[in-house]
Amino acid sequence: MTKEVKELQGAIDRYDNIVFFGGAGVSTESGIPDFRSVDGLYNQQYDYPPETILSHDFFMTDTAEFYRFYQAKMLCDTARPNAAHEKLAELEQAGKLRAVITQNIDNLHQMAGSKNVLELHGSVYRNYCTKCGRSYDFAYMKNSAGVPKCEACQGTIKPDVVLYGEGLDNDTITRSVKAISDAQALIIGGTSLAVYPAAGLIDYFRGEKLIVINKAPTPRDRQADLVISQPIGEVFSQIQVGGA
Repeated sequence: MTKEVKELQGAIDRYDNIVFFGGAGVSTESGIPDFRSVDGLYNQQYDYPPETILSHDFFMTDTAEFYRFYQAKMLCDTARPNAAHEKLAELEQAGKLRAVITQNIDNLHQMAGSKNVLELHGSVYRNYCTKCGRSYDFAYMKNSAGVPKCEACQGTIKPDVVLYGEGLDNDTITRSVKAISDAQALIIGGTSLAVYPAAGLIDYFRGEKLIVINKAPTPRDRQADLVISQPIGEVFSQIQVGGA
């Protein structure tokens, strides 16, 4: 265990109101590609950049092309929680962690057992008909050919994810702001903090210990009390919960 990981362990032992703010790097160790790393989606070749395809305007104007990309690259049902997801769930169960605030849409925190998960960008596990509002699950979307249509009214089904150009859910933002504002310690993990307005939520932290765990530098490193430049799953695999 490195000096930095020992300091993280000390903070976890000390505080009982910890909040975790995470991004795509939390899930890359589970096999889900991120956008901005060397092997990420932005560095692969498509007819359009992922940011264009995953936009509200593109969904509305070229729905078929949107779904060709979405079904191939965004619907990963083979991924399983890694050590970071599992340890965060343990910390919540131990009364240490009050909330997981995630930019991810993959449901892995819930699969690991976390209960209070605030999904800033929605979830691929929730989908709804844009015409009648009927809900559809992950399997329906995964098994659909072409543009998924509602069985009831033939309306187009849309993933309950926040596309580029769409606003975040107000209730989720309010709950996230409160959790961060009330936290004694905030752990930022697996995120470049490049996506706004989500990254701006960090400004609400007024607690004692700001911790950043990310392989690459982030804009918050200078403000952080502790920076760990290691894969987040490897870091959390070393953490003990409740003296275990």
